[in-house]
Order: sequence, then C-alpha cells, then structure tokens
Amino acid sequence: MSIRISRRKIAAYYADELLAGRDITRQLAAYLAESRRIREADLIIRDIETALADRGVLVADVASSRELSSASKSAIESYLKQATNATKVQLRESVDRTLLGGVRIATAGRELDATVRHRINQLKASKV
Repeated sequence: MSIRISRRKIAAYYADELLAGRDITRQLAAYLAESRRIREADLIIRDIETALADRGVLVADVASSRELSSASKSAIESYLKQATNATKVQLRESVDRTLLGGVRIATAGRELDATVRHRINQLKASKV
C-alpha cells in the first residue's frame, strides 16, 4: 500500500528543491508515473508555480504578437515585481501570431490582458 502525497506537499517540496538549485524533474515524473498520477501533472505544475510565488519567485507566461525586445522584457519584469512583491521573475515567452499587438501575461492565479484585441472589445462593450 502506497501513501498518497498531496499535490500541495509535492509542489512545496519541488519548489524548495528548485530554489536550492536541485533539479528533481525526473524524480517527480517517475513518482507521478509510478503512482498513476500523470493526469494531475498540469495541476501539480500550477501548484508548483503557486508555491514558488509564495517564496518570492514568480513564473509568468507572456504571449505577444512578436518576439519581445530586451527593454520590453525588463519593463514586464519590473512591473510584475512591483505588482506582486516578487523578488525574482521568470518569463516564459511565446509568440502568438493571432494577437494584433500588446501582451497577455498569465501568472499563478492572475491574468493581465493588455492586447489590442482586448482593448477594442472593452471599447465596444462600453458603447453598448
């Protein structure tokens, strides 16, 4: 009989190991496979990001219509540090050609949509 460890405990342990400079990704993957919890991987990743944020490290997914410049990355990092009191920000960038312009930033528990499409939709809604 195996003991089932909660997602939050897994996330806390993994976050602590990452911050200590140890990459235990293979061990985590092996545990999830062995305990037949692969379907929970997305939830566990979200929990890890939340645990990291609780420790001052913010992971942010940034989508833009084209590759961000160094200045844009720095501005986003500064904004996120100020808005969340994070001491470190890690950006995961992606280019989304369907965006007209602007950026969409998603972090654990928050989303900022500063895309042109979102702004246009807000204008349309305000005129109704």
